[in-house]
Amino acid sequence: MSVADNLTAVRTRIDDACRACDRDPGEVSLLPVSKTKPPSMVEEAYEAGYRLFGENKVQDALAKSELMDADHPGLEWAVIGGLQTNKAKYVARFATEFQALDSLKVARELDKRLQKEGRQLRVLVQVNSSVEPQKSGIAPDEAVNFAKELAAFDSLDVRGLMTVALNSSEPKAVADCFDVVVGVQEKLRQEVNEVSDWSELSMGMSGDLEIAVAHGSTQVRIGTDIFGARTDPAEIWRP
Repeated sequence: MSVADNLTAVRTRIDDACRACDRDPGEVSLLPVSKTKPPSMVEEAYEAGYRLFGENKVQDALAKSELMDADHPGLEWAVIGGLQTNKAKYVARFATEFQALDSLKVARELDKRLQKEGRQLRVLVQVNSSVEPQKSGIAPDEAVNFAKELAAFDSLDVRGLMTVALNSSEPKAVADCFDVVVGVQEKLRQEVNEVSDWSELSMGMSGDLEIAVAHGSTQVRIGTDIFGARTDPAEIWRP
């Protein structure tokens, strides 16, 4: 199947999941995640009508941006992986969105760089909903205090929350992660509503998007089911 066919199939899954829980399919967007895949595959998705693409690594997103943006009007990039402060200057220069904010040090550096660029950046706060030590993200019970600090950074347009659920074959274990994020969202709306309305929830990937949609996700991040699995290290695209 082509990238366009895969996009149609994933969009159908999202729409079916929405209807199954009486949600409007228009409430849930699809973020194609093109990590390790070449610009030619992003081109296929662009031709299918998509404009915002997710990348885990800053260097990959930046390289694709430099190769593609001039010839693709409206093309935008969301960095969805962790960020070191020494790479904040690149994100401030080209990205539209950063979905993995979990550090005040990074927030401060991003704001400084964005001020210099005269830009704003859409931001999602990453929550470690599974409380796994190897995963990035703010602990759920630290989210309120963290979010209050973000009011100091004028260049960060805070939209909501992102999470990576537990990788489990047990639907309830996955659902519990999404429930945690919804609980954090409710607390933030009550206690930190001057920073954001916290309406955006980036939750769900190829294996758990239906569960995420049922728990209020407004965006699912899909890589493998659109661009295909990477089985050979030689297939990794690098600039």
